[in-house]
Order: sequence, then C-alpha cells, then structure tokens
Amino acid sequence: MSQPQAFVPHSAPAGHLQSDIKEAKSRSRLGVIVTGVLGGSLVALYAVAAPFVTPALRKVCLPFVPATTHQVENVLRVLRARSGTLVDIGSGDGRIVIAAAKHGFQASGFELNPWLVWYSRLKAWREGVHHSTSFHISDLWKVSFAQYSNVVIFGVPQMMEQLELKLATELPNTAKVVACRFPFPTWVPEHTDGEGIDTVWVYDAKTFKSHLQHGTSQRTTPEDKDKPDSHT
Repeated sequence: MSQPQAFVPHSAPAGHLQSDIKEAKSRSRLGVIVTGVLGGSLVALYAVAAPFVTPALRKVCLPFVPATTHQVENVLRVLRARSGTLVDIGSGDGRIVIAAAKHGFQASGFELNPWLVWYSRLKAWREGVHHSTSFHISDLWKVSFAQYSNVVIFGVPQMMEQLELKLATELPNTAKVVACRFPFPTWVPEHTDGEGIDTVWVYDAKTFKSHLQHGTSQRTTPEDKDKPDSHT
C-alpha cells in the first residue's frame, strides 16, 4: 500500500518575487515623497501665514488686516492736495506706503512684525519705489513722528486715546492725520470720506493741538485743579 504524499506548496516563481519587492520599494519611496511634499507644504504655509497671523496674537497690537482697494483710494483722495513726508503707523504689507510713494510722497512705514517689513521692502523694490519708501521694524510707542507732515493710522479702539496724546504732542501744526476703520475718540474730524469699513477720518493738527493746549491750561487753573486729568 502506497504511503500518502505530504502536500508541499509550490514556491512562487523568482520573477514574481522580485516584482513584489520592487513594488514594495516603489510604494515606500512614494510614501516618503508624499510625506516630504506634505511636510514641506505645511512649513511653507506656516512661513507665509505666520507673519499675517502673529500680530493679531499680541496683547496690545495693531492686528494685520490688509487695507481694501477703496480704503487706499480714500486715503489718497483726502491727501491729494498734500505733499512731503508721510508715515503709515502699523504699515502691514506696505500697500499704503507704496501707493503714497507713487503719488509723490516720501513715505515711511513702521511695523513691529519683521516678516511684513521685509515683504514690504521687497514689494517696494519690485514696484520701483524703493528710493522713495522706507520700512522700519519698530514699536510705534518708541518712535517720534515729529518729522512727518502726513500720518495714516489703521488703529484699534483700545489704543486710539493714547495715540491722540502722542500725536498731538509730537506732530507739527501743519500735519494732517488720516484714521482708517476707527476714528479718534475725542478729536473732531475736518471731514470724512468713504463709507462703512472704508471710511477715513481726516484731522487737522492745528485743531487738535490747540484743543490739547486749551485742555492743559484749563487743568492748571485753580478752579479746575481738582478735576480728573482725561489723559491719565
């Protein structure tokens, strides 16, 4: 009687085995490539987005919200009869400064975010106005604006009262101040332009400086010495 033969599985052909190995290696390489591309994209996205997001995370800040086309047009329109030096406080990506330079101003921007400042400088160079623009990495509270005859500010309500005092103290009588998005709390605008979020308020330095001097003299009179100082 013959013995039953044990089942012995047939081994896969060598060609199929090598093909499987190559396919596995290809999948592995593809996974590495995809991971690298995805990781690089995320890094690039962070590098691009971080400069525009981080200002909004500061405790006291000028958050970066790009000026609209209408806002830029309104600023230039209310300053169309003006010339000389101009400063944009919290200049962001530099669009106000660059637009002003194209209209004949010697324009400067002050911005705390270094990435935005470098971007603005590159953009000004590409637009051909780098000779009539300058961008500075600086805290606005540590800068004197005495040399500027035109001031543009995209502020936030929490800072406007303190900025009133700073500008009234530093600016020359011939200066004009243009506030965008939010007006100054106590100054009376000379006129306004635009509507909604594109509204700009124009202030004459001679007016708000005289109000400051008048308020200071009032506070030093005997009958008013016990009144609270509105600037403290």
